[in-house]
Amino acid sequence: MPAVGLPQDQTDSFELRSVVLAGGGSAGHVSPLLALADALRRRFPQVQITALGTSTGLEQRLVPERGYPLRAIPKVAFPRKPSAAVLHLPGALKGAVDRAGEVLDEVEAEVVVGFGGYVSSPAYLAARSRQIPIVVHEQNARPGLANRLGARLTRYVGTTFAQTELAHGTVTGMPLRPEISGLDREALRDHAREMFGLRADRPTVLVTGGSLGAARLNGAFAEAADHLVSQGVQVLHVTGLGKEFEPQVPVGDDAAPYVVLPYADRMELAFAAADLVVCRSGANTVCEVAAVGLPAVFVPLPIGNGEQRFNAADVVDAGGAILVDDAAVDAAWVRSTVAPLALDGPRLARMAQAASRVGRRDGDEALADLVVRAVREGGR
Repeated sequence: MPAVGLPQDQTDSFELRSVVLAGGGSAGHVSPLLALADALRRRFPQVQITALGTSTGLEQRLVPERGYPLRAIPKVAFPRKPSAAVLHLPGALKGAVDRAGEVLDEVEAEVVVGFGGYVSSPAYLAARSRQIPIVVHEQNARPGLANRLGARLTRYVGTTFAQTELAHGTVTGMPLRPEISGLDREALRDHAREMFGLRADRPTVLVTGGSLGAARLNGAFAEAADHLVSQGVQVLHVTGLGKEFEPQVPVGDDAAPYVVLPYADRMELAFAAADLVVCRSGANTVCEVAAVGLPAVFVPLPIGNGEQRFNAADVVDAGGAILVDDAAVDAAWVRSTVAPLALDGPRLARMAQAASRVGRRDGDEALADLVVRAVREGGR
């Protein structure tokens, strides 16, 4: 699958006036949407950017906080199996397409960029009926239903991973937030550890299951917390909101800290503080930790279509991470695998270099190139 690229000077005399970005429901869709919005705003300071999302997803908070207007359209879920819900799909889809079309008309959209999820299909269909250029970005190694539809309606399709099988796919990588794409972990390490109440001189493990947390990770590390601390390994554990616990660990001036937080607003600083991360392998997480060169232990979510295992494949094959089945994660595994790895500085250094070679930090600019090309060529 070819890589995309458009020399910057080709955009100098070009002005982009109005873009609609469609995606929501989870951080996996919202984060790249916002990264692209920022990249387009850097290139075209006067561009009007409008986000389409649901009324209940994370986008309701994250998009306005970033300074972009959000317009909600009805949430349309495509049934994966035959059921009574299929009978209601045509009417629900038409209502969502009509609402998306109203927004496109109101803002005089020049291009629609979809990131998958509930709102992208209506946006694609509304754009197609108006002959507005469509750009699709697929975050996962295995594409979802909405983007498989979108890819049939346009040839401007960006993918995060080379192995993604999607019509007209071009590898752009993952659009990353500037806080991640510009992160210098080494330069910020001491500051980050101080901010989280960690020691500057101890090997540090970051444990995170994402914004919702991961019960399997939380339980295993809670039970093994005393062993990690006794081995001199300090832990920054982001449990998810409402899932905090009090670690049963030794305390004292010389004890390694075990810090539990429900949520990390500055995840880039958590990455800077860590020598190793244990986490799920959602596409955004995989791309972020690879881009910043952070060694990882990926524990794929054991549900869905298996995309999390495939998301991690490139980094694992390169030696920048290891992959562990969810069912294998327990306190004994933390003691026998995670603790020794956290204490193996030379191996972590090799993993960090390997991850950096695979990771890329320019996905936002590459996708912005694709958007510019779609508008220039009129969506042909």
